[in-house]
Amino acid sequence: MTPHGGYPGAEMEAASEMSSVAVAEQPQSMGTVRDQPVVVTGAAGLVGTHVCRTLVNSGFKVRAVVRDMAKAASRFGHLPIEIRVSDIRNADSMRAALTGAGSLIHLAAIAIEKPGQSYADVNTDATRILLDAAKSAGANRIVYMSQNGADAGSRYAFLRSKGIAQEMVAGSGSRWTVLRPSVIFGPEDEFVNVLGRMVKLSPLVFPLPGGGTAKFQPVAVGDVARAVVKVLADPESVGRTWSLGGSTPLTLRQMTERILIAMNTSRVLVGVPVTALRPVVALAQKVLPHPPVTTGLLDLLEIDNVIDKNDLTETLGITPTPFAPEELLYLRKITVSSAIKSLFG
Repeated sequence: MTPHGGYPGAEMEAASEMSSVAVAEQPQSMGTVRDQPVVVTGAAGLVGTHVCRTLVNSGFKVRAVVRDMAKAASRFGHLPIEIRVSDIRNADSMRAALTGAGSLIHLAAIAIEKPGQSYADVNTDATRILLDAAKSAGANRIVYMSQNGADAGSRYAFLRSKGIAQEMVAGSGSRWTVLRPSVIFGPEDEFVNVLGRMVKLSPLVFPLPGGGTAKFQPVAVGDVARAVVKVLADPESVGRTWSLGGSTPLTLRQMTERILIAMNTSRVLVGVPVTALRPVVALAQKVLPHPPVTTGLLDLLEIDNVIDKNDLTETLGITPTPFAPEELLYLRKITVSSAIKSLFG
């Protein structure tokens, strides 16, 4: 389960307030933002793909930073998007990618650590590299995708890494905006789809971590993309941290019930303590190349991830797409075979 596609659980925390960190004084006009390329990291991911398409449809010039050219080409088709194959952890590569750009939308992150990809390496250090590269290139407008509950002092490693990165952005001296979404859903997301695959692999009975009482506020990927593009050229968003959530907080049990309806199937939902699930998840983490969840993320499934003040609606005026079965029909493509294949890559 991954962020921006969207990850499980985070501490409930208000995040819609002006930062005391100073930002550049001269406003950047909408025309300037549109005249120069907007660099998007994580462009071939779920949120990145939607953001790039929304940017193009809104008249922006887009430079997509990806790891896989073939994947990016399949995502963007014939859209007028400049694709750069770059490693966000490589300073020279990112300086080249940002040369001539006016803005940076930083979406790339990981929620599950793998060999050669740690939270510190990808979520934290790469953000520092990007900020330095953006400063060198003169790309002074930065929109950073954080996570609801991110906190540099969090006891959860993922949220801590995102919190540290968020503080870096706020202290960069750039014209920054931070967005903190709750769980993101949409085709190819890595939260709802993971639940759907686990449903397929769990005949008759489906275990709900912590009884499924933790609350989430799932927000549609299209709504998040609209929010990103809307704040990019909005001077009022500079120096602000805004939270994004769906229309209604739902428990994990309620979300799972809607997922079952969307998949046209049924399971007996049984609450299981996280402590009982942890050994099973730990074993899967050791033997599976692509475990659906880690012990660290499992812990986040029993804490709330809801928004105190929803800037998606209250500030940006975007009507949230409901987390309803008819919006989750993409889950019907999941088969037992595809669910098993996802575990092994």
